[in-house]
Amino acid sequence: MNRQRSRSGIDPVLRSRARRRALQAIYAWQVSGGDANSVVAQFAHEQANEVADLEYFDDLVRGVIRHVRELDAQLSQFVDRGVEEVDQIERAALRIAAYELLHRPDVPYRVVINEAIDTTKRFGSEHGHTYVNGVLDHAAAAWRAVEVGAARSK
Repeated sequence: MNRQRSRSGIDPVLRSRARRRALQAIYAWQVSGGDANSVVAQFAHEQANEVADLEYFDDLVRGVIRHVRELDAQLSQFVDRGVEEVDQIERAALRIAAYELLHRPDVPYRVVINEAIDTTKRFGSEHGHTYVNGVLDHAAAAWRAVEVGAARSK
């Protein structure tokens, strides 16, 4: 199988799968707690059955868990209620996207937002993706102002 890779050499399909698995792992962590090692281990066997970017999955899960207070504090300025009151799936998607926007400048903001919308459409409530989109549009404009401004001026 010959997959298309981006200019950076990253396979976007494998990254998307990693994000989907990370959403499931963060959701499970939000519901049951635990540490990053146990969450990653819980999903490791599932990763083996579906080819994904395992390093990226690991970075997302560990990064969100390690920075959750910072991420929630940053997100709180863009949500219309407390972050803990946001639907579990939407909260997991927002936390992952916030981690990517704040800690992974190598990933374009449009990719982060589109992936968060796609995973929320797949796993979330019927209109959850529109909420996620609105929050992340505002967050990206604030956190990646130069990148967003350049894209909007084209």
